[in-house]
Amino acid sequence: MGEEIHNSCFTRADFVKFDQRLRAETQRLGQLFENGGLSDRKSVGGIELEAWLVNGHARPQPINNVFLRCVGSPMVVPELSTFNVELNVEPQTLTGNALSTLRDELVETWDLCRDTARRLGADLVAIGILPTVHDGDLTPANMSDSERYRALNEQILAARAGEPLVVDIQGRQHINAVHSDVMLEAAATSLQLHLQVSAAESACIYNAALIASAAVVAVSANSPYAFEHDLWDESRIPLFEQSIGAGPNGANRVTFGSRFETGSLLSCFEDNLALFPILLPHCVDDELDRFSHLRLHNGTVWRWNRPLVGFDPDGTPHLRIEHRVIPAGPTVVDAFANAAFFWGLVRALADAGAGAQPPITFEEARWNFYEAARYGLRCSTKWLDGRLLPMREAIMDHYLPMAGAGLECLAIDAADIDHFLGIIAQRTANGQNGASWQRRWVARHGFDVQALTEQYMHRQNSEIPVHEWDI
Repeated sequence: MGEEIHNSCFTRADFVKFDQRLRAETQRLGQLFENGGLSDRKSVGGIELEAWLVNGHARPQPINNVFLRCVGSPMVVPELSTFNVELNVEPQTLTGNALSTLRDELVETWDLCRDTARRLGADLVAIGILPTVHDGDLTPANMSDSERYRALNEQILAARAGEPLVVDIQGRQHINAVHSDVMLEAAATSLQLHLQVSAAESACIYNAALIASAAVVAVSANSPYAFEHDLWDESRIPLFEQSIGAGPNGANRVTFGSRFETGSLLSCFEDNLALFPILLPHCVDDELDRFSHLRLHNGTVWRWNRPLVGFDPDGTPHLRIEHRVIPAGPTVVDAFANAAFFWGLVRALADAGAGAQPPITFEEARWNFYEAARYGLRCSTKWLDGRLLPMREAIMDHYLPMAGAGLECLAIDAADIDHFLGIIAQRTANGQNGASWQRRWVARHGFDVQALTEQYMHRQNSEIPVHEWDI
């Protein structure tokens, strides 16, 4: 959920003071880029999984406050709505059995959370957009008890001069809705992957992540339905972008970006300062090298591949990239297959020089991403040599071998490489990811969102990968 703040009421002086601190911290970050003051550790991976609390009718259950007290784990935290939570794992250096270690830890936390939910008469489900959620569920009355969230809602609406947010998505069907707060964001839940990078290769890895995003979202798509409308294969992408809306200068705060980066990722933080008005001017009396204001401001810009500043165990500032394109679900094992595919593919693209000298234009990478979000594994993609390839062919013939080579470069255990990338291969070969399974189920059984969600949950809890699910 990001760093909590202590109040949601701000004065003009708060904005002025915060701006001064933000500028000073951005300048200080530039100095660390120049003098080698950032951590040189790399290939450290982390995972955040967002999930829904649901009742006996598979409808959102707004009880995360009592749920979190009962769970009692610092690795489980609230999300924007009272029916969402986030599960975390301890980051691991991506080598050896790291994938299995991360999976086992997430399974343990998932089991704890599900057992806790069931003791409270509820259950837990990981899915990009819950088919049973209604627009009427997404109101401030169901906002988590957090000053940060209250302040974000107030400041985003203030920046829009009180104008409501409009969601207009044209997919297989068309949805047009007006919302008077930011709670639509709560309908979009994800699996967020973190990858620590050195300053020297930060721009290269970032560019590789942009290129990889289309294949990753195509193979992992799991959000075809929103508010009982059949939209994109990964409807979470346009929904989240429109749930925040553009600021007064037209800059979208949820964005794929505007260019490949050269040199370093410092320019992303400089763009934050130049393009995105301050939303949360919560000032603290920290030293510059804690980057408290820079990190808080960066948390209000939701790039699909978002550079972050964090800290090593010894306190040294580090850089990492947060990959936000993957929806939650369908199973934990599917989630780790998606993670292995992303981490391996990014490593291979970077090692092949694709990140330093991208073989496609940024506009082509962006086109690939939105085509993949809209059509999933049925899309075509502009390949690295200029050809237009069916996505499934590109994944099977090119991206999967590259991902395997990237994981081998990281010295990931061969058994884990075969297991997790084998799931991606089988999912691609038969064309069944979470989105296509949901649509196939509806085609056979009819559009009953409660029954769809219940059947999805039954299969999710079997831990059978989605490509093997029957309908």
